[in-house]
Amino acid sequence: MQLKMWVLSGAALALWLAPLTALDKRIGWHKSMQGLSLFGAVACAITAGNIARKLAEESEIEEIKTRAITADVIDEISTSAYVSQQQRQQEAELILTSPGVDVEASRQALEAIYSNDLQDTASASEHPDYPIYLEVCKSMEAGKSVTWIVENVLKMGGRKFSEGKAKLQDLLNQFEGGDDG
Repeated sequence: MQLKMWVLSGAALALWLAPLTALDKRIGWHKSMQGLSLFGAVACAITAGNIARKLAEESEIEEIKTRAITADVIDEISTSAYVSQQQRQQEAELILTSPGVDVEASRQALEAIYSNDLQDTASASEHPDYPIYLEVCKSMEAGKSVTWIVENVLKMGGRKFSEGKAKLQDLLNQFEGGDDG
């Protein structure tokens, strides 16, 4: 579409300049050829302008779509953060309003819970075996057997197969918290 616009613009320019330079003015049909050439140039320019307008509208629509998607993502993130904040606040209020509970102990318990959650999420993705664990999960979701995973993902076939099977079990226990998956 853009190529068509550029070709039409070039043709319009060529048709506009051609009668001024290429045609001999002594020829009798010079005026009619000049008129046809200028008419063709105007037609090409109008068509190129229409194509340019259509491309600009399409570009504007794409930009609006991108802004809408970005706004939706930002809204989703802020909603999630707001809900999380509300849940934490409700949990804290429940703990603080429950009778007979030491406030300081409750505060420390909450602090420990949230700091452990943050450490768990950060340490799992930074662990050197985490990419291997992700590959194992993809293979399991694809329906691959334990043997295939040990030989192809962990690269421990043949004599090292039993070691590989143990390593697979360790990976699953480490990242799934004891769940055998």
